[in-house]
Amino acid sequence: MKRRHLLSLASLPVLGGCASSPAPLLPPAPPSPPSPGEAALGAPLPVQDPSPTAAPALPPAPPREWRAAWVATVANIDWPSKPGLSAEAQQAEIRALCDAAQRTGLNALILQVRTSADALYESALEPWSEYLTGTQGRHPGYDPLAVWLTEAKARGLELHAWFNPYRARQNAGRSAAAENHVSRSRPAWVKRYGDQLWMDPGEPAAAEHTLAVVRDCLSRYAVDGVHIDDYFYPYPVTDPATKQEVDFPDEPSWQTYLAQGGTLARRDWRRDNVNRLVQRLYALAHEVRPGTRVGISPFGLPKPAARPPGIAGFSQYDKLYADVELWLREGWLDYLAPQLYWPRAQTAQAFDVLLQTWRALNPLARPIHPGLFTSRINDTPQSWPASEITGQIDSIRRLSPGSGHIHFSMVALAQNRKGIADTLRNGAYAAP
Repeated sequence: MKRRHLLSLASLPVLGGCASSPAPLLPPAPPSPPSPGEAALGAPLPVQDPSPTAAPALPPAPPREWRAAWVATVANIDWPSKPGLSAEAQQAEIRALCDAAQRTGLNALILQVRTSADALYESALEPWSEYLTGTQGRHPGYDPLAVWLTEAKARGLELHAWFNPYRARQNAGRSAAAENHVSRSRPAWVKRYGDQLWMDPGEPAAAEHTLAVVRDCLSRYAVDGVHIDDYFYPYPVTDPATKQEVDFPDEPSWQTYLAQGGTLARRDWRRDNVNRLVQRLYALAHEVRPGTRVGISPFGLPKPAARPPGIAGFSQYDKLYADVELWLREGWLDYLAPQLYWPRAQTAQAFDVLLQTWRALNPLARPIHPGLFTSRINDTPQSWPASEITGQIDSIRRLSPGSGHIHFSMVALAQNRKGIADTLRNGAYAAP
């Protein structure tokens, strides 16, 4: 994302105490599958007049819980552990991460395959990512996505392809841009904003390019899903001299829109740019690879008008121009993974309240798989205890049974920080 470790959480209020809210009505549970015996023998005969000593009927099997982790490749957060490793070493790390995911009890991984208008797979549209070899455009000697697919499937893991739709250079980037990178081949699309490069969402051709990239990948790789996170328009940058927020530099595309007869206010126009990309991405994914699931992982707070009392903080609706509530209403996604990256006791971003709020904003009952900030388990004084993550999983199971969750990120589980992987394997994930 991511992600959210790249955005300082200090801008959000940290208050003591905890908040609670009545749980909304839950959707009906899906029918339980037949037991192996029932599948072989047909439906069991009804029991007539059971005796007082007859064994009670077994409860239905619980619904399948989606247990996933993000594998962030940007800045080598999760994989590869550093740029420039040999092809053999990178593939050994793939196998180790897939083994760790299976051993912990996960059933899905979300692999970042496009960090900054680059590719971690064979692509004729964008250059190889510098996070593989250290040099953007240099072939790593194998096809990483193909290997990830093979190794994930061998362990019964879903693999979803995670794309950043607009970012063109992340601030950890060090390599010179390859000749076919958009910053060189289509410089009019690309704007510098703070210490990053960003494709302007108001440039129709830039949106078309992103959709072409997703279409190309889906047409050649049998991934289980397409995933985008919270980076739509960039997070605001503050001018260090004036201490004022810097507006995104999209004046040329804005003026083009007005000259073509556009009537939306500028903020609404920005939201419309993102809305149209999300809508078209959803349709494209299901057209190219039917059965593919489209997931979106936005910032964890709904827009201010949709928040319950006591919830406060950053507004992605006003700053990132992401109308997530609209996407839920229209069904332009197959699952939502709001990044609930705060401890349960943080009142202004109360975990349980936010989970219930997102569920209440979901008229089509799309699965809600909250993102958990598992990487806050670390060796710093600010580290969370492993019990914070297991407690959040307990909350999800209580308030949204049968849904699931996603860990950010896989490295925390692979390193078994403070025993979190063991705790999950022996506790929350003890049953499949």
